[in-house]
Amino acid sequence: MTPADRKYSRTHEWVKIEGDIAVTGITDHAQDALGDITFVELPKKGSQVSKEKECGVIESVKAASDLYSPISGAISEVNEDLETAPEVINSDPYEKGWIFKISNFNKSELDSLMDAAAYEKFLETEE
Repeated sequence: MTPADRKYSRTHEWVKIEGDIAVTGITDHAQDALGDITFVELPKKGSQVSKEKECGVIESVKAASDLYSPISGAISEVNEDLETAPEVINSDPYEKGWIFKISNFNKSELDSLMDAAAYEKFLETEE
């Protein structure tokens, strides 16, 4: 089930707005396609990220995949738990498996992202 409280990108990242912070991670579909996640290269705290630009890497037993930021802004926090337990993304991609948080983000960029229903339709056409 795709949570309805967030927006989704075509590269399978999600963003959930919590006040002035945008919490970001990868979707259940993405973690399932990757398989067992073994390593996450997190963006640097304080760095700037740009919408749809690569900002990290997720490695699994199957492959390495670039991580893209769904919106532009500043990295305010990273999920340091993923450094020692990256597999939490497999078991809980929407809560404990969040990857980074963005502050000073461009709210208008959220309009170009998909809601849960649109993302589910997108998955049907992609497979």
